[in-house]
Amino acid sequence: MSAKLVKELRERTGLGLLECKKALAAADGDVDKAIEELRKSSGMKAAKKAGRTAADGVVTIRVADDGSYGVLVEVNSETDFVARDDNFLAFVNRVTDAAFNDKQTDVAALMEGELEAAREALVQKIGENISVRRVEVVNADAGVVGAYVHGNNRIAVLVELKGGDQDLAKDVAMHVAAVNPQVVAPANMPEEVIAKEKEIYTAQAQESGKPPEIIEKMIGGRVKKFLAENSLVEQAFVKDPDVTVGKLVSAAGAEVASFVRFEVGEGIEVEKVDFADEVAAQLNG
Repeated sequence: MSAKLVKELRERTGLGLLECKKALAAADGDVDKAIEELRKSSGMKAAKKAGRTAADGVVTIRVADDGSYGVLVEVNSETDFVARDDNFLAFVNRVTDAAFNDKQTDVAALMEGELEAAREALVQKIGENISVRRVEVVNADAGVVGAYVHGNNRIAVLVELKGGDQDLAKDVAMHVAAVNPQVVAPANMPEEVIAKEKEIYTAQAQESGKPPEIIEKMIGGRVKKFLAENSLVEQAFVKDPDVTVGKLVSAAGAEVASFVRFEVGEGIEVEKVDFADEVAAQLNG
């Protein structure tokens, strides 16, 4: 079965890869016929659910015993109630184990086969849209990876250190979970972000009516403060505000190489529907 046909059917139905392949095989590659048959089966029930926003769920972590690498996974559901369901959590564990064992970050490749079939079966059983949103692997090239999970698997962080140990990496990961820095160090801040901040600060400073040379210094000071506030190594450590994260790590003969922070549902836009309007729409429909 051609990948083009499978892609078309997936886009038109919202169903999983495995389901689309089966439907196309049964319909001899005829997409319209496959859709017609799917509408007669329970498959399209899952497709309808796939149209609903899954912005709740959990984030999970697996870290190798020796700290050589770790995996972060986000699996979404529509409600917090399902996110605490044993069947849902068992599925999440299967996905996380598979990602950890294969070091696989391509969600489509990870889900192809048994995991996608399990997801579709769970959608049918639970009655909510469930989706594996993202997977990230962090490798320790010359140090360790440490992890921290916060708030019933709502926030999860992996930190890679050059040098140091997993306990130190966990402390830094806890800080990242709490403070949510944008980058490791000021030099890592994207130029376009700095340019945007400068634009805002310039507009604010010009309203002050001060001379151009003073305005320039004001802008420089504000940019420096922005970088310090949003760079991990410049931030005051949450467990000891008298020391920065950078100094904490360097005192242990280590260096922060990278971090990844997942928060459930971040960046997902949830459509807010007025309950009265929703009921009226159902009655009119």
